[in-house]
Amino acid sequence: MASINTAFKALCLSLLFVTVSSSSATEPKVFDVQSYGAKGDGTADNANAFTNAWRDACAWKGRSKVYVPKGAFYLGGVTFAGPCNCQTYFVIDGVLLAPTNNDDIKKETWVNFAYINYLTISGSGTIDGQGKESWPFNNCNKNDNCPRLAVSMGFDFVNNSRIEGITSLNSKAGHFNFYFVDNFTIAGVNITAPGDSPNTDGIKVGFSSNINISNTHIGTGDDCIAILSGNTNLFIYNVTCGPGHGISVGSLGKNKDEKNVEGLTVRNTVFTGTSDGIRIKTWESSATEIAISNFLYENIQMIDVQSPINIDQQYCPYPPCKKKGDSHVQIQNVTLNNIWGSSMNKEAVKFQCSKLFPCKNVQLIDVNLSYSGNGGPATALCENIEGSASGKMAPPNCLN
Repeated sequence: MASINTAFKALCLSLLFVTVSSSSATEPKVFDVQSYGAKGDGTADNANAFTNAWRDACAWKGRSKVYVPKGAFYLGGVTFAGPCNCQTYFVIDGVLLAPTNNDDIKKETWVNFAYINYLTISGSGTIDGQGKESWPFNNCNKNDNCPRLAVSMGFDFVNNSRIEGITSLNSKAGHFNFYFVDNFTIAGVNITAPGDSPNTDGIKVGFSSNINISNTHIGTGDDCIAILSGNTNLFIYNVTCGPGHGISVGSLGKNKDEKNVEGLTVRNTVFTGTSDGIRIKTWESSATEIAISNFLYENIQMIDVQSPINIDQQYCPYPPCKKKGDSHVQIQNVTLNNIWGSSMNKEAVKFQCSKLFPCKNVQLIDVNLSYSGNGGPATALCENIEGSASGKMAPPNCLN
């Protein structure tokens, strides 16, 4: 991977010197979508103008920038595909408007980036999924024929890239989805949807590595961050979450093609009014044996969180569920250090691990969670877990 990246950079630099003078080499070539006929009136479909601007920017033999100026740009489902000749910027200062009718998108992802190296998405603008009209149809727990609503923005096989500064508003389903991505930074992003909007996960990551999420606010109707199968080396810090369902690993264990999740660090993060804070969820009677390992949660504040610490290996999203057997997902090497704040439930800490694959080497250091409701102070539940505790412990430690 390193040799490929070095070769790409060398090619990019050589193309710059060939195609532009040295005085202008530091500035990317700008491809303004309005020059391609885009109209910021909020009604005209600008998909063709945007894809044409991307085509030329991607083919430019030097650094390039697709620019979306201020205005409201209605945009049907669109894919921006690579590989591109050099580093590419996509700057959004205006508002991108999704169709209100999900059927008009005609894709699983409204705005999709695929097979690109060295992409930077930035700007002061907003991507507006206009999800309000679609949310009532997101009732898959009751309707087997429910429609598959579109994710607002997706990244497939996009490496050495970043997204910063922009706002994602009212997605129909998830806001951002990352699939087979390596070395990607999400910084200074604002993700917003009402707390009762169904399945509007903030950031979903699967089969990816070396992901950095920082200085970001996420408030949604589902997981603020959902960490799915096959991820390695995720770093999350200076994130605020609420409303939403916390930072969740899983659910895992339902499908045969799932892979291990290894290496997660969550630091300096605040959960406010969420249903969960730190959460790991696996299905019973798993389809395959996988491992969740080497996790560190450190300096985490909980403010009126329903379940601040929750490992649930009997995951049942729509109870009642028939018990099929123990989870085959092994959870091990998890450290929780300096976790404090307030719980809305008396059971502030829950470790409900698999009997067949007990949680191993779980370390608690300085946990201080309070509960002010009826029935006395906060309590902890421990099932099938091995570990240790040190420092301040509230609720009292129940580890073996």
